[in-house]
Amino acid sequence: MNLIADIGNTATKLALFEGKEKVSVSRIRDLNCMELEAFISDRTIKRAIVSTVKILPPFVSGILVNNVPEVHFLSSGSKLPFSIEYHTPETLGTDRIAAVAGAYEIYPGKNVLIIDAGTAITYDFLSGRSFRGGNISPGISMRFKALNKFTGLLPMINSPGEYSQMGQSTEEAITSGVMSGVIFEINEYIRTFLEKDPDLKVILSGGDGEMLSRKINHAAKYIPDLVIDGLNYILEYNA
Repeated sequence: MNLIADIGNTATKLALFEGKEKVSVSRIRDLNCMELEAFISDRTIKRAIVSTVKILPPFVSGILVNNVPEVHFLSSGSKLPFSIEYHTPETLGTDRIAAVAGAYEIYPGKNVLIIDAGTAITYDFLSGRSFRGGNISPGISMRFKALNKFTGLLPMINSPGEYSQMGQSTEEAITSGVMSGVIFEINEYIRTFLEKDPDLKVILSGGDGEMLSRKINHAAKYIPDLVIDGLNYILEYNA
C-alpha cells in the first residue's frame, strides 16, 4: 500500500493507494504526530511519498522513516517522466511538480495548462515531456484578506455570496471585484494559450477549482485530487 502526504498551506491531505487505485483520502487541518500515527496504524504501508510547501515538521519524517520501508521526499531532483525547464528548480514547489505529474499521467505527450486554485493560484505549462514553468497569483481568500488588512475600513469577506457585475454595496463591490478579477484572469490565460495551441488541454484543481470550473468560459477538466494523484504516480514511477 502507498501512503501519500500532501502538506499544503492550509491543510494536509493523506491518501492511501493500492497501486494506481485510490483507497481513501483524508483532509486534516492541523496535522500532528498522534493523527499521523493513527492514520498509518494497522495498515501495511510499503512506500510513502511526501510533498510539502512549507518547512517539514520533524515528526512527519521521524514517524514515516521508522514505520515505512521506503519513504520518498519529493524534490526537483526526484526521478520524473518529464524534464523541468525552470531556472531555479530548487525553489519550485513540490505541489506544482506533483500537479504536473498528475497532468502527465492523464495527458501523456500533450500540451496541458494546469490551474491549481488554492491559497495561491498557480498556472503551470506542460509541453509534451517538458515542464516549461508557470506563474503564481494570489488566491481568492488571499485577495479578500489583503483588501481587509491593507485598508482602513474595507470589511473582511469570509464567504463570497451572490454578486452583480457592478457592486451595489461595499461588500458586493469587494466580492464582485475579487471574483470577477480571478475569473477574468483565468479566462485570459486559457484564451492566450488556446491561440497558440487549439488542442491544448486545461486542468483545474485546488479548493476553489470546482466553483471556478462552473464560472469560466472555457472547457476545463476538474480534478480535485490532481496533486495526490500525481504524487502516487511519481512514487510508482520511482518504485
